[in-house]
Amino acid sequence: MLRAIRHLIRLRRDDRGSPAIEFGLAAPVLVTIVVGTMEFGMLMFVDILMESALRDAARWGITGQLPNGQSRMAYIVDLIDERTLGLVDMSEANIQVLTYPAYDLVGKGESFVDGNGNGAYDAGETYTDTNGNGAWDQDMGVSGAGNADSVVVYRITYDWPLLTPIAGAFIGHDGKYRLRAAIAVKNEPWD
Repeated sequence: MLRAIRHLIRLRRDDRGSPAIEFGLAAPVLVTIVVGTMEFGMLMFVDILMESALRDAARWGITGQLPNGQSRMAYIVDLIDERTLGLVDMSEANIQVLTYPAYDLVGKGESFVDGNGNGAYDAGETYTDTNGNGAWDQDMGVSGAGNADSVVVYRITYDWPLLTPIAGAFIGHDGKYRLRAAIAVKNEPWD
């Protein structure tokens, strides 16, 4: 018994190998912090690229220029693709460019006569087809970069694939994090 106590005292005073054990306990926390920092850094970087790309696309779009050999919309998408440095997959991104007559109508639905008084549009109720697509819409915006003096909203939504499952446990959904950017501008009077 006395021998066992002496052995425990000697073992307690022996600090050889303790750095390896301490590192083994601290390493998972350190790795998680480093990986999380890189993941959030990439998210912020791509988010800033998307916002900057929309700003540049809108700055070009307000001028009414017509590119050689392609439509205005195709040029806008190409410009966004170029400005996001290939980090945003344009085939997966949702890019919307909608035109409105005025800023206060952005995101508003087409007007309708509420026949049954329930406060919502129901099939068969009379409506004003503002965007001319033959159906009532919750958003009256017309697809396209608009004409002179049009208010244009540029939006992009992209599901960024998270690089690590560690970050996916805390943010995002199904291994992806949704990034969004939008800008509203008024086209110049180029007519």
